[in-house]
Amino acid sequence: MLQISNLNQYYGGSHILRNLSFSAEAGKVTAILGRNGVGKSTLLKSLMGLLPTKGGTIEFAGRDLTRAPSHQRVRAGIGYVPQGREIFPRLTVQENLLMGLASCPGGTRVPERIFEMFPVLRQMLRRRGGDLSGGQQQQLAIGRALAMGPKLLILDEPTEGIQPSIIKDIERAIRSLAASGEMAILLVEQYYDFARSLADQYLVMERGEIILRGRGEDMEKDGVLAALAV
Repeated sequence: MLQISNLNQYYGGSHILRNLSFSAEAGKVTAILGRNGVGKSTLLKSLMGLLPTKGGTIEFAGRDLTRAPSHQRVRAGIGYVPQGREIFPRLTVQENLLMGLASCPGGTRVPERIFEMFPVLRQMLRRRGGDLSGGQQQQLAIGRALAMGPKLLILDEPTEGIQPSIIKDIERAIRSLAASGEMAILLVEQYYDFARSLADQYLVMERGEIILRGRGEDMEKDGVLAALAV
């Protein structure tokens, strides 16, 4: 589904991403863990075309997207939930969800399963996005990314600043999406327990490199928590 090969990224004179190679498969959750500043968000911005790739290749569903602009990556089927949610606060919940359909043919409706996963969004369709709580805004951001039916869903720190009850809702939603087998899920997360509960495979980053990788069920045995604390 997604294949990253020898990805390199620079910022000024700093080498931010160093020869990253990994894959993400449909029906699986790939969790990327690491402390602040190790290059996780830079990696996601590179995958979405928000930063031009300096070296290596990005292939998705058999297509080379290394040089493709962001809108082509969205049309190819990549949904992105950025860190900090970045919803449109002055637009209603319904209008925010419709923004997620911008790459779809006119008249496409918001999928019903978004409201099944996050019932609060149906109740608040006419409320402005800025009036929602942080957790509700995160649900809205995920719903917006899912609206166009992505084949790959990228989530950047989805639990950041979210109350525990909504973290559980988001966990259930991600597990359901993976179980459907329709999409690959790439989860960047600092919250170890959340990542461990969902990961089919994990990657640990440090200074722009992958220093540990393995199966999600082996995270404890492999000492991932200790590696994150170093």
